[in-house]
Amino acid sequence: MAIRVLLGFSIPEEDLGHLFEVYQQFVDNVFSLPVDLPFSGYRRGIQARQILQKGLEKAIREKLQCTQGKDYLDALDLLIESSKEHGKEMTMQELKDGTLELIFAAYATTASASTSLIMQLLKHPTVLEKLRDELRAHGILHSGGCPCEGTLRLDTLSGLRYLDCVIKEVMRLFTPISGGYRTVLQTFELDGFQIPKGWSVMYSIRDTHDTAPVFKDVNVFDPDRFSQARSEDKDGRFHYLPFGGGVRTCLGKHLAKLFLKVLAVELASTSRFELATRTFPRITLVPVLHPVDGLSVKFFGLDSNQNEILPETEAMLSATV
Repeated sequence: MAIRVLLGFSIPEEDLGHLFEVYQQFVDNVFSLPVDLPFSGYRRGIQARQILQKGLEKAIREKLQCTQGKDYLDALDLLIESSKEHGKEMTMQELKDGTLELIFAAYATTASASTSLIMQLLKHPTVLEKLRDELRAHGILHSGGCPCEGTLRLDTLSGLRYLDCVIKEVMRLFTPISGGYRTVLQTFELDGFQIPKGWSVMYSIRDTHDTAPVFKDVNVFDPDRFSQARSEDKDGRFHYLPFGGGVRTCLGKHLAKLFLKVLAVELASTSRFELATRTFPRITLVPVLHPVDGLSVKFFGLDSNQNEILPETEAMLSATV
């Protein structure tokens, strides 16, 4: 999704698979101690970055040479056009750095939120059943459980209010990244402390969500807090900011929410799933929120009568997300 939709690259499946393996090595070592020794995480991360940028440079050059047949601007197009509007042509190195940043932002955060969504649906079966009831009410799911052909459209998804609440609550409790950085443009005072112009400051998304007075029982997974009847997020501008805030809010937030909604509908309408381990995994927050050793889940396909579709092998039943 990040490579093809956000960046508009046309990379063959085989090359894409190789780049993904290298990318995983890059992500695993992105916060290593800066000690450049053989076999260190830092060295592995640098090597992975070099391989990635070599592959990305090839894709960027091909993209710049082939602009025919496109009727929309992707994120990389916008980045390039914006720099031209400000009278500064981006160098190839800047393009590679920006591209890698976009891939990291799009993939790591969406993968984190997707995993959190599945984990919460596993922990809260009543939420999953309520979501299925909404799908039936909108004609997306037959009474027998079979998804209706051709009913999943953008306007249909926009009308699924409870689904929207579920996604919002996942993003409130399990925001993929901890916060964001800003540069102080003008000296100001906050709670008696003077913050000088030019300083770098960090705002914490997780702490904001945990301490915002508008949310009741902040540690409870409760999608209904975002329902029209309660609307706990409406009192104030910056109590709820999983995608950041202000003019530098997340570029891909609408695409990310769309992806999560489609995933939730797919899970609710076509499968039964259960935890493949005895207990839920431990969660770590670096570089993004994710289970330490992944989330092992068994998926069982359902037919139109809610009967399980038996796979040919046991191996097909389990997957780690």
